[in-house]
Amino acid sequence: MSVAVHEVEVFESARARLEAIAYRLLGSASDAEDAVQDTFLRWQSADRERIGTPEAWLTKVLTNLCLNRLTSARARRETYVGQWLPEPVLAGDRMLGPSDTVEQRESVSIAMLTLMERLSAKERAVYVLREAFGYAHAEIAEVLDLTEANCQQIHRRAKQHLAADRRRVEVDAAAARKIVEEFLAAALSGRTESLVKLLTDDVVSVGDGGGVLFSLPRPVTGVVRVARFLRGLFEPSEAKWAMIGGRPVLHAAVVNGGPALVLVVDGRVAGIVTLDVTTEGIAAVHAQVNPAKLERAAVRWDAVEHAEPLPDVW
Repeated sequence: MSVAVHEVEVFESARARLEAIAYRLLGSASDAEDAVQDTFLRWQSADRERIGTPEAWLTKVLTNLCLNRLTSARARRETYVGQWLPEPVLAGDRMLGPSDTVEQRESVSIAMLTLMERLSAKERAVYVLREAFGYAHAEIAEVLDLTEANCQQIHRRAKQHLAADRRRVEVDAAAARKIVEEFLAAALSGRTESLVKLLTDDVVSVGDGGGVLFSLPRPVTGVVRVARFLRGLFEPSEAKWAMIGGRPVLHAAVVNGGPALVLVVDGRVAGIVTLDVTTEGIAAVHAQVNPAKLERAAVRWDAVEHAEPLPDVW
């Protein structure tokens, strides 16, 4: 069925919101793009004259496509080599979606996207639509074919699973650079004590190499263990640089709303280390070096202006 120009415009006006929903549901920018494209194909083949509210129809189709993808994605992750982390997205990318409220900004952090892996598919959908996009329970119930009461119950359960004792620190580019510089100085100091001062007692460090680059098979936990691990990780080494293709230039950036260290080799984004900074200190360090999960960030990195690199510390 052909699509009129104004019907394409209806879809395109919703694309950014659909991408932002899909990214929060899937934790993968590439999978989110695929889900949105599949939604367009459904829109293209639908009897659009019978669709009273396109936004609601598109949201329902997209959400249910994402739920199906979540089921298959979790099966794939059972055989994923090493630890799985979400795909990082640089500041300004429309896939991050709305950021007017604390809940919206929180829902797209790497730490929260990782934590949401604990939820069932429906819990995740209810939480995302309610917390990040402000849908009423009646609207979410319609999207997921639930009763409103059941939707409210699922939302309460999801919030309980995701409850955090600490608030994350919100940053702009200047604050992110300061935090990253302090973290990097501590990591390169050769002194475990310098890192311990920056980390929370229950800090966790996770790395995702996707089987392409080496990463530890399990998270490193606890302040002393993580401090020792990070000290060794940032110790200069030609062997480590060879793994990512060369000696990196280091940049500070805002990624998924938080401070991050971007490793650039010959103009190519070779790794992104995000810091989950809370009011009590750095609660998590997430290192993404899987090339497949850096493609969108690399495209945006090439397309936008960014600050001068951090001083050459090696």
